[in-house]
Amino acid sequence: MSGLKLFHAMHGGMTEVVPRLAEAESDVQHLVETHMETMLGVRFLASEYSTGPIHGGRIDSVGLDENGSPVIVEYKRGTDPGVINQGLFYLAWLVDHKEEFRRLVRDRLGPSAAAQVLWSEPRLVCVAGDFTRYDVHAVREHRRSIDLVRYRFFGKDLVGLETVASVSARASATTRVRRGAATDPRANRQLGALAAAVDEVLLGLGDGITRVQRKQYRAYQRLRNFACVCPPQKTKLLVYLRADPSAVDLAPGFTRDVTGLGHHGTGDLEVQLRTEEDLERAQDLFRASYAAA
Repeated sequence: MSGLKLFHAMHGGMTEVVPRLAEAESDVQHLVETHMETMLGVRFLASEYSTGPIHGGRIDSVGLDENGSPVIVEYKRGTDPGVINQGLFYLAWLVDHKEEFRRLVRDRLGPSAAAQVLWSEPRLVCVAGDFTRYDVHAVREHRRSIDLVRYRFFGKDLVGLETVASVSARASATTRVRRGAATDPRANRQLGALAAAVDEVLLGLGDGITRVQRKQYRAYQRLRNFACVCPPQKTKLLVYLRADPSAVDLAPGFTRDVTGLGHHGTGDLEVQLRTEEDLERAQDLFRASYAAA
């Protein structure tokens, strides 16, 4: 919310809605935990989770994101220089207690979710009133996936979240064309080049974009997934976007509403890409999905 001003237009006048911090840290925690999937793209698992008598700590919130990565969320009412180190302390504990976390997922979300937990990139999300430039620098020096999220309350019923910094633990994975995806070697090369171009376009939409590679798809996320790219098929790439299909003029062979239909990745709008021209045509949809995440 740095530099952002919000105004309420009513009866021909204009009144500034002054941002404010929460009265207590617990107010932020309760709000986010109640709406965690909507606000952060994370399924809530537990609050004030005990790390046991030897470790002697309590994790503010534990969750599982859209790609199956474990997530720890730590909250601070204002600015606290210790929030990152505290979160990393708990994240290290979590990585050392994988089976305990799997049991928690199994109890809350079922055995299927527990079997698909992705340990390659566990995440720390810090939600606070503000962060210093030292905090932003610090997350870039760690080999962990960390999101710094600034909150503000506006008036009685508006809440704002701003991603201040977002760092992925892993280097970018190389785009690979699945064996047998096409019988024509030239088609393989063409789809491989198209996949690389899609990757470049999605990463170029803004700062703080993280890629997560799963077997069935590659996700591009801010706090939440905004695009999921599946491995090349025989003649096309399928991209699923977090965009409202009802707000799009659907074109047969290019866009499709997959609301309620099973598919890999997240998003209700399917985009089919076969050529560079299709990619150019899809860029407005990519930007809308990025904005919605």
